[in-house]
Amino acid sequence: MSQPSEAMDVDLPCKLELVSDLPGHDERAWQVAWNPTKPLLASCSADKSVRMYSYRPSDHGSKALTFSHVGTIPTGHTKTVRSIAWAPSGKTLATGSFDSNVGIWEREDVSDSEDAGETAGDWECATLLEGHETECKSVGYSSSGTLLASCSRDKTVWIWEVKPDADFECMGVLMEHSQDVKCVAWHPSEEILASASYDDTIKLYIDDPSEDWFCFSTLSGHKSTVWSLTWSPRESYLASSSDDLTIRIWKRVEEHKWRSVLELRGHERSIYSISWGVGKGASENLGWLATTGGDGKINVWEITETQRTKDPLTAKLLASISGSHDVSDVNSVSWCPRPDHADLLATAGDDGSVKVWRVVPS
Repeated sequence: MSQPSEAMDVDLPCKLELVSDLPGHDERAWQVAWNPTKPLLASCSADKSVRMYSYRPSDHGSKALTFSHVGTIPTGHTKTVRSIAWAPSGKTLATGSFDSNVGIWEREDVSDSEDAGETAGDWECATLLEGHETECKSVGYSSSGTLLASCSRDKTVWIWEVKPDADFECMGVLMEHSQDVKCVAWHPSEEILASASYDDTIKLYIDDPSEDWFCFSTLSGHKSTVWSLTWSPRESYLASSSDDLTIRIWKRVEEHKWRSVLELRGHERSIYSISWGVGKGASENLGWLATTGGDGKINVWEITETQRTKDPLTAKLLASISGSHDVSDVNSVSWCPRPDHADLLATAGDDGSVKVWRVVPS
């Protein structure tokens, strides 16, 4: 593995411009999630609610966007809502809570119109998935939308099959980690699940057609808790961030084998959240990786493939901003998945705010 790439405070080619500041949560905001098909952004919080924002082009400029609060789901969870995830259809939302349950939310009279964020009916809890013994930390849908994963402080990862009429069947309870499981992340096109844990490892799982889901690989290398995982939008790279103040990128070298090929440094405190978007620019780049955490800094890296076997990736720091949520920790960062907004990302912080940023030339 090559020497770590360090984030240096030099003149960077781009900067992060604040598009919208969306306060509203009464307590810390834990996660943001962009709807994959509609102009909607959701956030969840320790105040037990999910807030929804719609966005549309401002009248006076093609790039300018206006964000509006269009609804709040009180959820009924009895503790913090720690995690949210949209189904690929954009019609269902999952919530993972410290009350150990996973809520599945659907909206009545869903229309397919572009402004559905502002006109459709209320979100209702279609079902509640019970099974975890303690706090649920993360939820995620597979790319096909047919599977949902959840993980918990109880050290388990659950995989659920999504059936019609908000019915779910447990396909497996995976007990591979020895500590609290912080994050689950599905491969963007294959049914491969990754999980990250307080035990400093990453586990990868697949379904054995004749058996059940099982762990086929353990990725070791981080020296402390692994907080967050994100897959590259194309190819099969996996990025992980840790309490050890590094981000690692793992390359798929065989069908069921990944190896650590790049290490990034650029934060002074735990890196709680990372997100890998398609980015903008040359076709040979693998997209943009956004990283954030306890130091309140947001870094955006451009990841590019080389032709070298030993060092297959390079990373260039594109943009960086400190104190993005004043003195607060930043708990979540997420790129907008809509192709026309590939330069847009959202963050959620301990200040209860959600902020939307755009990467623009310096």
